[in-house]
Parts: sequence; C-alpha cells; structure tokens
Amino acid sequence: MRRTSTAGRGIGADGKTYPKGITMRVFITGASGHVGSALVPELREHGHVVLGLARSDESARRLTGWGAEAVRGDLHDLDRLRAAASAADGVIHLAFRHDAMQVGDLAGAAESDLAALQTIGTALAGTGKPLISTSGTGMLARIVNNRTGTEADFDPNGGYRIDAENFVVDLAGKDVRTSVVRLPAITHSRLDLHGFAPTLIAFARQNGFAAYPGEGANRWPAVHTLDAARLYRLALESAPAGSRLHAVQDEGIEFRTIAETIGHGLGLPARSITADEASKYLGFLAQFAAMDSPASSAYTRQLLDWQPTHPDLLTDLAEGFYF
Repeated sequence: MRRTSTAGRGIGADGKTYPKGITMRVFITGASGHVGSALVPELREHGHVVLGLARSDESARRLTGWGAEAVRGDLHDLDRLRAAASAADGVIHLAFRHDAMQVGDLAGAAESDLAALQTIGTALAGTGKPLISTSGTGMLARIVNNRTGTEADFDPNGGYRIDAENFVVDLAGKDVRTSVVRLPAITHSRLDLHGFAPTLIAFARQNGFAAYPGEGANRWPAVHTLDAARLYRLALESAPAGSRLHAVQDEGIEFRTIAETIGHGLGLPARSITADEASKYLGFLAQFAAMDSPASSAYTRQLLDWQPTHPDLLTDLAEGFYF
C-alpha cells in the first residue's frame, strides 16, 4: 500500500470531494465489464492505481482509455491470476462466466468462479491485503423465508455461488482482509448493457409483452451501478475482514411492477405467465424470475457510511434510456 499526501483531493463518481490519503495497486477481474466500467474510474479518481484483467484487445483498449493497465488473460489463466494478485496491494473480483450461465451451465460458471478465488486467495494468504469478491442477494431466496434478508444471513452448507462466498469469508482466518459484496438481481444505469434489466426488455420486445410469473408479487432488490462501485471502493479501503456487504438501494420491488414499467417503456402490455411458460418467455432468466429475495443494506450503510445517492430502478426505467 502506498501513501500519498493528504493534501491531494479527488472527485468521486458521486460528485463529492475526497482526500487522497492512500494509494493502492488494485488488480480487478472483470474490470472492463458493467460494474468495472464504473469501478475503475471510481478508484482512479480516488488515487488508486488499477490493473484490470482483459481477455480481448477491445477490453484492453477500454481499460487503458480509463487510465488503467491491462493484464491480458481470463479466469481460466490461473497462473496469470496468481501473479497479478501477488503483485497487487489488493484484489477485487468482479468477473463471472455469464456466457456459461446464459446457456444453463450454472455449475461450470460457479466452478470457474471458485477456482479463480482459490488461486487469488492462496496468493494473498498471510499478507493482510484486501480481497473483495462478488456474490448475489438472490441466494437469500433459498435460505430466508418470509422476511427481508440481511448481511448476517448465509448458508453454511454451501450451494450455487455460496461455496465461493463462504470460501472468501473463511480466508479472513488466513490473514486476508476479505469482504463479499452481494449485488442485487438488477444493477442499473446507463452503463448497464447486458444485465437483467436489458435482458428483460429484450424478452419483452421479442414476446410482444412484458412477462411476470404468477401474480408477480415476488420481490427483486436493485442498486445503481455508481452506488455499487462506491461500495466496492469503500470495502477495499476499510471493510473489516470477513464482511458480507449488501449493495442494495431498493430493498424489494414486486416483479409485476418491474414488468409493468418495462411494458410502459416499450408501449406493450404486461402479462402473467405460468411456471411452465417461463422458459418460453424468459429464457435463461426463467430459473430466477420467480425468486423472492428482498434484502436490506442497513448493516452495510452503518459499517461503511455508504448511502446510495443515484436514481432508483423505477426512476431509471422511467427515464427511457433503456428503451
């Protein structure tokens, strides 16, 4: 970790001015993706040096354009991950094999995620350096019933993406300052080009209506991309070892309301579908559409003084840029 003069100041993605007291060399996987496109500038504006994993020439160009250094490789290149993590002052793991998830290979995507984290974790063991990984609030649907999920909720028995989350938290016992940021089902902004919001919109265009499961009373949380990026930075700089954090602004919006707002934006009706129809009208999202996973971020807000300041999901959808 490098320290700079506290006289220097930077303007963050939230428009506020912050002291640049600490500079880290931060290695980020998934740096050129959706959240990465907000996080890299956020870190740079606060004085950090960023090295981003880039699996293509286009990704490398994007990173260098943001003032970061590109490290060529992908999640399968474990030797490259190990070397980059060892040379960094901290690591933020954003990458996930969404390509595998979209064709139904959830197990393959989760295995790649866990293998990458095991490699990075081994490189950082005993150093006290920060490692921030990414998980999802969607897992709360299977472990919390009839209440809003909190950061304290977890499944010790493991499962899809839960194994990786538990592994990272346990690394705190090996002198790694770990934290896990759970992203909600929808992370939205003008930077969101391939997430669940544009995917739902694409399905609605294709179907001629915006679909919702059953009565659509199940709830999805959401957060603005820039607010999520700020939380990752705060976690990097000061989250206690073993923290589970929720990047949640909207605790839970009924899926029917989301569908109706999408329908309004497209000039299409919203319509209920049965569980048997879900795969036809919602594709790979069928396995997630009916989940009810409201989530609180009260602990995260208090712990890191994190307060979302950007538009909520329904406001962003009403702005029309998604359409």
